[in-house]
Amino acid sequence: MSTETSTAHVGRVSLGPFPPAAPSDPDAPHVLLARVDVDASAGQGPLTRVWESFGYDEINWTYTPTGKRLLRTFADFSGGGYHVRPHYVFCSGSGFGIPHWGSGNVYHEDADGHPYYDFTIVDQAYDAIVGAGHHVLVELGFTPRDLLPPEAAELTVTPSPTVYTSYEAGAWGYPPRDFDRWAGLIEAHARHCLERYGEAEVTAWLWELWNEPDISYWRGTPAQFNELYTVTARAVRNVIPNAKVGGPTVTSGGLNFLKGFLDYTSRRNEPLDFISYHTKGSRFPTREYRPLDSLPTEQLNPSSTKMLYDLRAFNRAIAEYEQYRDLPAIVDECDAAVPAHFGRYDNRNYEFQNTEYYPVFQVKLMKKILDLNAREIVQVKRATSWSFYFEGERYFEGTRSFLTAGGIEKPLLNAYRMLSLLGSERIRATSDVAWDVAELDETDGSSMPEEVDALASRADDGTVAVLVWRHIDDQYQTSEQETAVSLTVRNVAGGTFRVRHYRIDADHSNSHTRWKSLGSPQDPTGEQLAEITARQGLEKFEPASTVEAESGLLSLDISLPLPAASLLILEPIG
Repeated sequence: MSTETSTAHVGRVSLGPFPPAAPSDPDAPHVLLARVDVDASAGQGPLTRVWESFGYDEINWTYTPTGKRLLRTFADFSGGGYHVRPHYVFCSGSGFGIPHWGSGNVYHEDADGHPYYDFTIVDQAYDAIVGAGHHVLVELGFTPRDLLPPEAAELTVTPSPTVYTSYEAGAWGYPPRDFDRWAGLIEAHARHCLERYGEAEVTAWLWELWNEPDISYWRGTPAQFNELYTVTARAVRNVIPNAKVGGPTVTSGGLNFLKGFLDYTSRRNEPLDFISYHTKGSRFPTREYRPLDSLPTEQLNPSSTKMLYDLRAFNRAIAEYEQYRDLPAIVDECDAAVPAHFGRYDNRNYEFQNTEYYPVFQVKLMKKILDLNAREIVQVKRATSWSFYFEGERYFEGTRSFLTAGGIEKPLLNAYRMLSLLGSERIRATSDVAWDVAELDETDGSSMPEEVDALASRADDGTVAVLVWRHIDDQYQTSEQETAVSLTVRNVAGGTFRVRHYRIDADHSNSHTRWKSLGSPQDPTGEQLAEITARQGLEKFEPASTVEAESGLLSLDISLPLPAASLLILEPIG
């Protein structure tokens, strides 16, 4: 183990000219006419399903009845195969989850100082993930209580009902006192997973060291982290030779930390199968302690432009290492705002996490990531939404989650339902009023303006799916006029098509709107709950219809409020 004990990190880097959150602009222009052109014969290769990953802090909520149902819900509409990344697997504790905390409680030492392991909690968590048809993105962290180094005693807190000891308050972020015992823990964990789930499953997993070591999650030095990576990767590979290992999971300020890590791994030829980092679109001044229904002090918003700028900067830095250019980038926290457990009662700017704004934002972001992939050397393979659910919430608390109280599905989940209906091959789709990722070259730090854009796909049976949206990063922008969209689909194979039209907006696929229309009840009756849940899934905008293609050409007209997303599925008949 390195003898360094300083908690100093390399300098953090603010990427681009972006503020912590984007201000609102009530005078921003609207887009009222749009032309979208799709060429069904212009294949652009397999559609990388970058969105098929989510994660969360509270590992102990994975295996609650609600957690297991949510995992199965994702599997039901997607066919499974998401990568799921929970925090705190090696933290010591009772297994009682609270927001932003959990414990796998694996590592222990007996009275004579000999290590032993208890996988009771881990088995429940991983069984729920794998049992639903998903794969684990194994976050190997953090330091168990019995492996704390002497310097962890320097972190002292006053115990309280919510901070039991300095361990829960962050002592788990110190490097393990004994790297050999850490290696033994990693090997035992990998061996247990191999025996329980089989080689085919665990080689589909991603094995990743720690989380955000460029900030307070890691209370050691970069050199200690790099050394721990060597120990960890070797331990995983000793048990599972074909395991996919990677890191370093830095925040968007951790570019220098990432470069130092890649200098280290490239110089030593350490095993590295993927490279991970994070981006967030905004950080609001939180916990304003105002009356519950007060407006925020300042109307602020996420910036998808900032997130895309982060991704491009990291991927270009990775591309400077020739041996790493073909490795996948895993953006295993890719979120519009932080932190996940803050909501509308902390700051009303978090309200967007309840509304139709957020699913349309997410659809837009995933498409722009694919556009970056088409232009850049290093490719994003997964863009993880750090979202799950929270126990003990009020209805529509506004946290970053797929469910609210009562197990009601929020509109955000319908973004993933829409994306799951896209086919296997991406085809060319253009809009005359779309924001282009090339504009990152000249960005002044502004967030993305209003646009209409589209993502299109083709399935093996000739079905064409077109996902088209109207969105602006400013959550406070409204428009009395809808945008008239002329959609042309050229070079389709077939003459007659059945058209299914799905919609997310204020009036469709939106449990939140229905809840508000009932008076925002915090103790809804059974009848009210039934009305709310009836509107929580992905809804058709209109009944299915048939259209005829003329010389391989289909023309459709739709109208989009702000914000809204429409998915049109054109299925050949006969």
